Amino acid sequence: MLRIIRHSLCAAAVAGSAAAAAAPMSLQDYLALNGRAPDKHIAYGAAPSQFVELFRPAGKGPFPVVVLIHGGCWTVQFGGITQMRNMASSLAAQGIAVWNVEYRRYDEPGGGYPGMYQDVAAAVDRLKQEAAASQLDLTRVVAVGHSAGGHLAQWAASRHRLPSWSPAWVKDPLAIPQVISLGGLADLRLQAALIKSSCERDTEQLAGKPSAARPDVFLDTSPAEMLPAKIHTVLVHGEHDTVSPISTGEAYARRARAAGDTASVVLLPGGSHYDEVAATSPSWKIVSAEIRKALGL
Repeated sequence: MLRIIRHSLCAAAVAGSAAAAAAPMSLQDYLALNGRAPDKHIAYGAAPSQFVELFRPAGKGPFPVVVLIHGGCWTVQFGGITQMRNMASSLAAQGIAVWNVEYRRYDEPGGGYPGMYQDVAAAVDRLKQEAAASQLDLTRVVAVGHSAGGHLAQWAASRHRLPSWSPAWVKDPLAIPQVISLGGLADLRLQAALIKSSCERDTEQLAGKPSAARPDVFLDTSPAEMLPAKIHTVLVHGEHDTVSPISTGEAYARRARAAGDTASVVLLPGGSHYDEVAATSPSWKIVSAEIRKALGL
């Protein structure tokens, strides 16, 4: 019998009454998030959105690494990398390096399929070049993504499963054994209606048009089609998340487990779709604890 592990029971004890008392964060609260400036701005391409921000902890490494991928419904409309600096600042203060990824979204020149996926792949693999100079420990890496970024983080950790015909395929991608999806929308096939209602995105905008050579557009764009990926996935959802409710995480976990992977589901008591990424939210105690656990801290 498939058992979905809900960490809400222990999470409620961690968050305590503060989570119950705090009002769930709104979109406007999310858009107001920010953090300290990054330590490095590193371009991996010529386009304005082809860069990463490195948040490096003080002191001597090697440091464990969070590959952080923002959401925003795959569009430039809802912010993204700036808001992730809030999480990145807190994690860096805890001794964790953060690789904050920007990429071309569907409504930017060259974005969508395949450019968005090629960007994420290039950004993640750029870590290999930076590791020695910035004392980054690539044996301790976790991908963390929010909303649309949850989809891309799960894809990034699974892309060693890409078919060789995919334009995003590369040889020997950076290995990422664990991924934490914060309100993610990662099953592009089964969640197409939810993605449409929550983000007003069509499959074609995210996965491209089918063709004779590529009749199934989900095979190289949806992490659910790349199972088993031999990774552990943690699917985190706010109690009041209406963009990506906990049922989406449960459905993905069932599919991952049926394929032979491991997955767990975490409920954030009192949290919305935006508390998931705010270091100022009571939910952060739970989220940061999951990140630290994934890194063996």
